[in-house]
Amino acid sequence: MLIPLCNPSLSLHSASIHGKPNKTIVSITNSASSGNRISTQRRTISAFEARISLIFALASQSTSLSQRLVADFATDTAKYLFPKRFESQTLEEALMTVPDLETIKFKVLSRRDRYEIREIEPYFVAEATMPGKNGFDFSGASQSFNVLAEYLFGKNTTKEKMEMTTPVFTSKNQSDGVKMDMTTPVLTTKTGDQDKWKMSFVMPSKYGSNLPLPKDSSVTIKEVARKIVAVVAFSGFVNDEEVKRRELKLREALKTDGQFKIKEGTSVEIAQYNPPFALPFQRRNEVALEVEWKNQ
Repeated sequence: MLIPLCNPSLSLHSASIHGKPNKTIVSITNSASSGNRISTQRRTISAFEARISLIFALASQSTSLSQRLVADFATDTAKYLFPKRFESQTLEEALMTVPDLETIKFKVLSRRDRYEIREIEPYFVAEATMPGKNGFDFSGASQSFNVLAEYLFGKNTTKEKMEMTTPVFTSKNQSDGVKMDMTTPVLTTKTGDQDKWKMSFVMPSKYGSNLPLPKDSSVTIKEVARKIVAVVAFSGFVNDEEVKRRELKLREALKTDGQFKIKEGTSVEIAQYNPPFALPFQRRNEVALEVEWKNQ
């Protein structure tokens, strides 16, 4: 017994019936392969029903898009709500958290009671000169941060939107003619004779030296060479007095270090890892001084 194969087809058109509003007619036609019989089923859909169907279709697409946006937002938010922690030596340090963002790569060479020695791998930064006379002046820091953020988020030659990294570094040159090496995401450097500070963002490592050029002439790109630093961590908000106090304590501690000494002409560097809304006891800040081996 042979069963003829059917080829169903569907057509949809609108028609005006006896002066009434347009209706959508759905026609379903099954034609046998023999061509002997054709059966047609028709169902009339009102214009109102067609609009409702369209609304549901658009709503479904919007829901799908919203779910993707929510998922992306949740992923970004989780980096701050579920932060990571550094290995801690004190209770103060154990309470500190940092966002789960890319940071500079380093290796801990040794740990002391009050500080640790790190070897920092090379990285690239985008930097801008700050207008203020203070490394932690809110107005000057905000202006420089915004300029660098614009570059990071698309104000560049390729309109590339790059990811944020941590930490924010603030560094100060204490002697004329010595150029301070920069470390990680945002750095601020002061030149002794010009009374100016510089802020730097660490660039995502995936770009290497192939970074898009900034459109703003006040932003410059530079590579930071490999270096060794002595680091001490502290919590709370950063101010000039606290930085001076922490720097002096670190310099005193390094005088008795048997392996490392402060590199001549180096200046203090401050790393800040957290966004403004982080609680003071959760904030991780670091004071760093570049050092070198004593036997070299």
